[in-house]
Amino acid sequence: MVESWNRPPRVLVVDDNQDAALTLAEVLKVAGYQVETCFDAQAALAAADQFDPDACVLDISMPGMDGYELAKRLRQRDPKRRRVLAAVTAHYDYGHLTRAADSGFDLHFTKPADPKDLIDQIGNRLRSGR
Repeated sequence: MVESWNRPPRVLVVDDNQDAALTLAEVLKVAGYQVETCFDAQAALAAADQFDPDACVLDISMPGMDGYELAKRLRQRDPKRRRVLAAVTAHYDYGHLTRAADSGFDLHFTKPADPKDLIDQIGNRLRSGR
């Protein structure tokens, strides 16, 4: 957890695979984060407005709006709000890494993501202010 915060940092987890999303959410909760979980991009946009997450962990391959578009929209909705955006995907080639960076992602994890690594890297970004 990010020790210097007055409240637990909030993380929005978005994945159409409900088991994966709920499992990651539980791991993040155990690490001290407050977590909201969504299973599609439209629900995530609505949740982001209400929950105001400090970080978002987004699956890339989702039906309808994919994680790339979701990341762009999250950045466009509140450009001054510098959330940490982490992509979690089965794609790891250079083209996907470039597309993730161009979409506004700060971090990229290949499935199955190591939960400790994900928690450590999100925590480091939050502590450093990005």
